[in-house]
Amino acid sequence: MNTPAPSKTTEAEAEATQTFCAVCLSLTLCFVVYSMLIVVVPVYGLQLGASPLVLGAVLSAQYLLPLALAIPLGGVVSRFGGRATLITGAGLMVAGLLAMHLWPGFGGLVLGQLLVGLAHLQMVLAAQTIIANLGAGPRLEKYFGWYSTWLSGGQVIGPLLAGLLLSASGTAYAFLVMAAFALVAGVVGFWLTGQATERIQVTRKQAGFRAQWALMQSNRGVQLSVLVTVLGMFALGVYGSYLPVYLESLAISPVIIGILVSLRAGVSMVIRPFMASIIELAGGRVNTVFLSLVTVSAGIALLGATEQVVVMGLLAVLVGIGSGLTQPLSMVILAESVDRAKRSGALGMRLMANRAIHFLAPLMFGLLLELGGFALAFGASGVAIAAALPIGRKLFKP
Repeated sequence: MNTPAPSKTTEAEAEATQTFCAVCLSLTLCFVVYSMLIVVVPVYGLQLGASPLVLGAVLSAQYLLPLALAIPLGGVVSRFGGRATLITGAGLMVAGLLAMHLWPGFGGLVLGQLLVGLAHLQMVLAAQTIIANLGAGPRLEKYFGWYSTWLSGGQVIGPLLAGLLLSASGTAYAFLVMAAFALVAGVVGFWLTGQATERIQVTRKQAGFRAQWALMQSNRGVQLSVLVTVLGMFALGVYGSYLPVYLESLAISPVIIGILVSLRAGVSMVIRPFMASIIELAGGRVNTVFLSLVTVSAGIALLGATEQVVVMGLLAVLVGIGSGLTQPLSMVILAESVDRAKRSGALGMRLMANRAIHFLAPLMFGLLLELGGFALAFGASGVAIAAALPIGRKLFKP
């Protein structure tokens, strides 16, 4: 008796499932490393005697290369395929972490931050392009919702591991442990298959700076996506870079610091699988993203006004709810606003805006911190996010 051959549809679905699982696992490990750095680098910088402004410069160094190279890397992903780009990025991340371990002091820290920042951008851009090509409509919302959920899992685990490592042995072996995670992320990348290995020949006209600027001027979906990511990433840049510093100044233990940093990511992880239902209740994607940004704004603005761990935990929940929805929605909106040939470049532009804000936020916050302390710095950051909402609401009324 002959066994019927599997249909092309079944094979395509199995291939998509394998690709989706592989990219989620690889990027989860990448975000474990990235979120460990959020805790370890500020603590290490303080041990080296950095002032708030110098620490802000060190934290911002991670975003310098991504700021300049995000759009060109979009073309690289198209030309060489998502798998090759992701694996190469993991190797670059290992190199950056080893630089921090082998070269103690500010020199190794800054070099490592530069390399890790570029590697993280490369892996994220490759992963977002791969996911964006897996579907459309509600299916794409589901893919990006679960992809973001996996990444939130990495953001929960990372700070907890960092806190435990710092409590057990300080910063002595932290960068080596992170390098091991990055290495495994690269190995997982070899499981990617199907469209993740495909190369698309794109011209500079389709993927260069001028093309992305023209897209930004004319495409409403791209404009909305970039606005959302700028406001959301400003909040997360402030929260991730200086919450550990604030908690350290209150003499809170590294384990508690890790828990509070992880709590935001944990809430984001829990809420993302329900994204489709929340969009329906809120009356559409645009309403959802603006409601989310209001929540983020409130959580950030009030953070510096308390020294109570429980209250900080509640504010972390607010930030987690907002950030849990804004980022996957931003990616879905952009992915559906451009065709496949332009998608990597457009995602690169979104990530360039993302990294620009990540670069500026710690510097701005560090300056405010030196001028008026944590209450002023967190409060002004939350107000700045809220002030941009009426403009966005007027431009992008659903």
